[in-house]
Formats: sequence, structure tokens, C-alpha cells
Amino acid sequence: MAEQQINVTAPINVAVLGGGSFGTALASIAADNGAHVRQWMRDETLVAQINQEHCNGRYLPHYAMNPAVQASTDLQTVLADAALVLIAIPSKAFRSVVQLAKAWLTPDQILVSTTKGIEQDGFLLMSQVLEQETGFTHIGVIAGPNLASEIADKQLTATVIASADPLTRTRVQQALGCRYFRVYASDDRHGVELGGALKNIYAIAAGMAAALGMGENTRSMLMTRALAEMSRFAVAQGANPMTFLGLAGVGDLIVTCSSNLSRNYRVGYAIGEGRTLEEAVDSLGQVAEGVNTVKLVCAKASDMGVYMPLAEGLKHVLFDGVPAQDMARTLMMGEQSSDVEFILSREAVQQAHRDPALQKPAAHDSTQHTKGDGHG
Repeated sequence: MAEQQINVTAPINVAVLGGGSFGTALASIAADNGAHVRQWMRDETLVAQINQEHCNGRYLPHYAMNPAVQASTDLQTVLADAALVLIAIPSKAFRSVVQLAKAWLTPDQILVSTTKGIEQDGFLLMSQVLEQETGFTHIGVIAGPNLASEIADKQLTATVIASADPLTRTRVQQALGCRYFRVYASDDRHGVELGGALKNIYAIAAGMAAALGMGENTRSMLMTRALAEMSRFAVAQGANPMTFLGLAGVGDLIVTCSSNLSRNYRVGYAIGEGRTLEEAVDSLGQVAEGVNTVKLVCAKASDMGVYMPLAEGLKHVLFDGVPAQDMARTLMMGEQSSDVEFILSREAVQQAHRDPALQKPAAHDSTQHTKGDGHG
């Protein structure tokens, strides 16, 4: 039975580029809402399976897709007359696929990235890649606590569509909003997209912590300080700090740092159990964007002078052979600074630490001041 449509006056044509779990779930949701949906992927065997069995056996084997979704390996066929194009391609291949698609894209189309990653050259987010390659104005991003397998099970889920363009926000809300998938709007595209990319780093760290048997206090501290790092970095990049109180910030961080359904969490857990990074990634069988992101973010943070001890600690564990146990020590050995920097700045706390008048007083001589001390 088709899901209840929300403010959709006429069916629209939706193209989904990518055959992974999230792209597949979104394709089926749009079809449930009455859209005409075509899904592009390179794998001819997977295309045949979706068209004949209405199932993506590789990524969502137990999910019964809407049978109206039509899969194809032909980009021109998929993009023909599409009003909305959802691009769910891993960050390493994102630009090359957009370049292939450009011949059949038009300026009136709405292009939305669902990819939570960063391109190495130029430290570009995927929506910036879309702008570079197309020059179009209707560009947005989707991010939030969106585990594809739970969406496939029609668990209640919320996401954010972020764009400066009201048409983009509205069309995505209309195309994807249904009784179990709630779509909220934001105009802070940069902040929402950074939140989606950065939280993957800390999901790896949380997985490690869980495998090492660290308690709930530790996990809570880890997530909270991760949120501080994420927002500190994003604000330095021009994002709105309030964005990180929403679904694409704290919401996405909580789910990816708490669930073994998260790819990045599972990679971290495997490393915490003693596997190498290569073994952890190979056992996953899918892309864990946080592995690609951590080096890029640490390098950028260093260039910008942004303090990110957790990300730095994780980088050393992943790439420099530092034991996973040392990641927690990185947090505990760091300077005790401010809690929420947008209330009390790190600089103010550091200045107070340097203030001679606030230094710890020297211990008094125990032989003095005995009179009236309460002892007979």
C-alpha cells in the first residue's frame, strides 16, 4: 500500500544515482509517495534484481522495494525528465559520476547530495562539487540520523534538507516526507553537510571505546566533546553553531556513535578488538566515509588553527600505529578548557589559567596559625 502523500499535487520524476543502501531506501520512499522513480547503478546484475525481484540483495537484502522503482545502468535514461536528482555516490567517486551525468542535467533540475564525505582536493563538500561541475542554483544536501536499514523497516526517522533555495527545500519535503520519514528544512547547507561528514570520525572513535569496554560515562563524554569539536571546526568554516543542536549535528552523532548498524562504528569496534584498519574495512564490505575524512579534517584543522584533540588522536590510531587505548588518554590528558565555547570561550578559560591572581596559593607552613584552629 502506498504511503500517505504530503502536499504532493502531481507525481514528479525522481532520479536516484547510486545503488547503495541509502539511495535504495530513498528511491523506494519516493515511489511510495507516488513519484516516478528511476535508479542508476553500474552493476547490471543488481539492476536486473531490482527490476525483477524488487530487492537490493547486496545492501538491503530483506527490504521489499516499491516495485515501481526502475533501475538502469544508462544515465541518460535515468535522468530523462527528472525534476529531482538524488545523488547517493561515495565521495571518492562523486565527482566522476556527476561529470558523466552532466550531459543530461539541466539548470531547472534540483540536485541533492546524500553523501557524507569530503573531497580531498580543495577540501570540498559534495554540494560544492555539484556547484563547480554544474553551476546550477537548485542544490541541496540531505543529512541526519538516517540508518538505511531502519528506514527500510519503516522505523520512524527524521532527516534534514538543507539549501539556501526554498524551492529545493520544499520539493524534497514533498517528494520524501511520509508517515515514517520526516523531512525538516534548514538554510545552513554548509553546517548540515559538515555535520554529516564530521560525525563519521567520532563514530569510529565510539566504536573503539565500546570494544575496549569503556563505560557509559566515557561514551557520553566522548560524544559531547565530539560535538564541541565538530561545531568548533564548522563555525570556523562559516557554519551556524545552532545547526549542531539539530538532526544533522547531535542527532546524527548520537545514532552513529551508538549503533552497530553504523558502518563507521563497526570499523571502530573492529579496530578496538585488535584488527588492523585494512581488516576492519574489508570485513565491512561497504565504504566507511570517516576513514577517508579523518586525515582531511585534521590537516584542515591544523591549517586553520582549530583545536581537535579527538580527531588527532583517532588519526594516530588509524594511521600511525598508536594503540586504541591511547585514544581515551588523548581526551583526558588534554587541557581542561570551556564546556560550551559559544557561551564561554576557550580563550577566556586559558586567560584565567594564566592570571597570577587566580593561581593556586602556596601551602601554608603547618607550624603556623594553630591558634583557634579547633584543636585543643
